[in-house]
Amino acid sequence: MNIILLGPPGAGKGTQAGRLQAEHGMVQLSTGDMLREARKAETPLGHQVAAVMDSGALVSDEIVSALIDEKLGSLDGAQGVIFDGYPRTAAQATALDALLADHGRTLDYVIELDVDEDALVERIVGRYSCAKCGTNYHDTFNMPKVAGVCDVCGSTDFKRRADDNAETVRTRMAEYRAKTAPILPIYDARGLVRHVDGMADIAHVSDAIEAILVPAD
Repeated sequence: MNIILLGPPGAGKGTQAGRLQAEHGMVQLSTGDMLREARKAETPLGHQVAAVMDSGALVSDEIVSALIDEKLGSLDGAQGVIFDGYPRTAAQATALDALLADHGRTLDYVIELDVDEDALVERIVGRYSCAKCGTNYHDTFNMPKVAGVCDVCGSTDFKRRADDNAETVRTRMAEYRAKTAPILPIYDARGLVRHVDGMADIAHVSDAIEAILVPAD
């Protein structure tokens, strides 16, 4: 099973990808993670990525495609793949079709986590975590049992991401819409797109995705 998981930052893609990896042995291919890994690597491709990133330029489609090609080649053919952050343009969608074909794979579904922008802003702006153990909390939805004390490790030190503010979140939402707009019609025409309510709780979102991947008889 090979899928594209779509959704703006904060929609829960990482959480759902983690569940799919645990439940189905799938592998998440996140372009951001792959670029960071390649930058640290001492391979020729890794040096290319580092040079481009250090120059402040955008990494080319050719380099991203080469990274994905390399990753696909390293996987067991029986392992399903979750594409996260790629493709983002019509040209990348065409490139992905070719890469999948080269590795004897086909794309099964494009699953988009639909979100309400105002609710998503509230979800992201209110989140924070324990600085010691990383347990996640939220100002409204998931406060510690004792105010100011982590439920898991007892630490009183918490942190928030600097970019978890309303202006940045809305900018990322706009960027997401602009980037996904060109590719959804391509996959819609092939009958691959499925929509899931990304504002539902985690378990319900997981169940909805599971129903797509493993439909009932």
